[in-house]
Amino acid sequence: MPKLIIDDIRVEVAAGVSILEAAQSVGIPIPHFCWHPALGKAGACRVCAVKMLDGPVKGIQMSCMVEAQDGMVVSTTDEEAMAMRRQVIEWLMINHPHDCPVCDEGGECQLQDFTIAGGHGLRHYSGKKRTHQNQYLGTQIEHEMNRCIQCYRCVRFYQEYAGGTDFGVMGSAGRVYYGRAGEGQLESPFSGNLVDICPTGVFTDKTARFRARYWDYDMAPSVCPHCSLGCNTVPCARYRELLKVVARRNDAVNGWFLCDRGRFTNSAVNDPARPRYPLVDGRRTEWDEAIETLLSHIKQFCKMYGPENLAIVGSSRLSLEAASLLHVLANSLDAGSLCYFTGDEEAQQSETAISYLDDGSSASMADVQKAELIAILDCNLLQDGPMMALLIRQAWRNGSRIYLVADAVQVNGQEKVPFEFTQVSALCDVPFAEVKTAIVVSACNDRRREDISQVLQRGARLACLLPGPNSFGAALLQREHNGTPLAKAVAENKVKGILTVEADIMPELLEGMALVAALDWQNTEPVKKAQIVLPTTAWVEMDGTYINYEGRAQRFQKVMPPGLPIKGLDPAVHPPRQHSDAAPGSAPRPAWQVVANVIKRLGKIHDLEPFTGPWQHLRSLEAESEGMLISRKDNKG
Repeated sequence: MPKLIIDDIRVEVAAGVSILEAAQSVGIPIPHFCWHPALGKAGACRVCAVKMLDGPVKGIQMSCMVEAQDGMVVSTTDEEAMAMRRQVIEWLMINHPHDCPVCDEGGECQLQDFTIAGGHGLRHYSGKKRTHQNQYLGTQIEHEMNRCIQCYRCVRFYQEYAGGTDFGVMGSAGRVYYGRAGEGQLESPFSGNLVDICPTGVFTDKTARFRARYWDYDMAPSVCPHCSLGCNTVPCARYRELLKVVARRNDAVNGWFLCDRGRFTNSAVNDPARPRYPLVDGRRTEWDEAIETLLSHIKQFCKMYGPENLAIVGSSRLSLEAASLLHVLANSLDAGSLCYFTGDEEAQQSETAISYLDDGSSASMADVQKAELIAILDCNLLQDGPMMALLIRQAWRNGSRIYLVADAVQVNGQEKVPFEFTQVSALCDVPFAEVKTAIVVSACNDRRREDISQVLQRGARLACLLPGPNSFGAALLQREHNGTPLAKAVAENKVKGILTVEADIMPELLEGMALVAALDWQNTEPVKKAQIVLPTTAWVEMDGTYINYEGRAQRFQKVMPPGLPIKGLDPAVHPPRQHSDAAPGSAPRPAWQVVANVIKRLGKIHDLEPFTGPWQHLRSLEAESEGMLISRKDNKG
């Protein structure tokens, strides 16, 4: 391992590490624009200059381009190096507009930070600034080309990292332009990362434009709920409105980036019409009355139909805290059916996935990027888990061989994946024996169990793409408490009443039900048909836990309080005519608290916590960690 000295600090780093990274490892900041940990070096911005005082390389060098070597003595504070950095910043600012007060990047702009840190306070250039024509890039990304500093990050990400083809760099010298050949919606499902990766305000989030500054946001570490991958995020909210979502680095999961579905799917949280008050037969009421009415309805139902015809229904989008209490609720009510899934297919997929956990065959997203061979089976990546497609592309760029096990019809749905693949008709046609590290990415249909098991016995690993953010956790609980899918229970004529907790139930399964009660934060079919509705909080309005497809438990934290966004308030009630500590629409509570309250009202259990028994160790899980893999003993009881 190379040993060197940076600003009189002795540093030892791994081979291949640049001086810039070596300096960062000991807390020495070096300005940079073009370098990014996920993209590597480019040497385009010339602002990371340092002075090599001794060693195999001497003089002014770009710290991102030079690898650390034994005997190097590096100065980041040498006057010659600092002067060059100041000059580069001044060159960049010649044509850069001084529009920080109206730029959405203000407060999180690297150019702004490095300009101030470099001591710039006076403008020497008095000529006419070069200007560009901005482009329309769709409904999500705002383009302001005049702020560009030609760092090439955007095009390197979009074309090289993400495999996009409709965005690039054009022109030469001072006429360089980053955009599309013609205006239009960016086609890549990862285009939103341009917002995060741009060091200035060229690309900003149009959906949150002019709504808040960086320091105005309520933020907390969170987990994306839109598929089973468990990508790490930072939701940004203000005035009880989720304005935008940015990626949060987790090298074991999504790395630095996020798909557009996870970034821009905020409308359900901000919907003014979502359940925000307890309702009894469509009438707004207080929590105590609603819960008492619920228990009264259940009591009457059990007298008429028997508790064996009552179903407690959860789902794969329900947090682990709430899902872990459903069996307690079911036992307290003597309910005949405990359902963690609505449909048979999702239940089967998830059960198959956890069966592979027992022998340690699950592959992380980090494993996928390093695999020598990847076989894709029975799934559409861009629908089932877009970030998995992006990570498979990185493996392909590094030389991995990609095989798609599909017939011609299935191949037609894969034409937009950002990597090349070889089509084969069966899993046995994939040459697993030729490589040391192989991964199967699959939706885990039960009909493929034997084929996949044979491949896993040869040393391959498996990534099962599941329907929901907590499908894995729901499957563990279903196995632990002998649950059954709702569709199966209804088909066996065992259900006449339903108490649903954040479950999406098809209308045909609700037909003929004598009782429908719903705990939810979305306007689902059960909510529309329920006699009693108890509003719950969305994931950004509470603390909670999901277990992703590989069995990795991850904690997310509360970002904002529940309540109607300022934009969603009815003019008739805003501003309020009287002072109150509670914001309008702030009645929703976390689902696990509502379930626990119902159980306590039944009078059987008074001291109730979400994580007990085999789940108790999850109480110490930190939101900013890489997560905790659920081991075999954790779900054996």
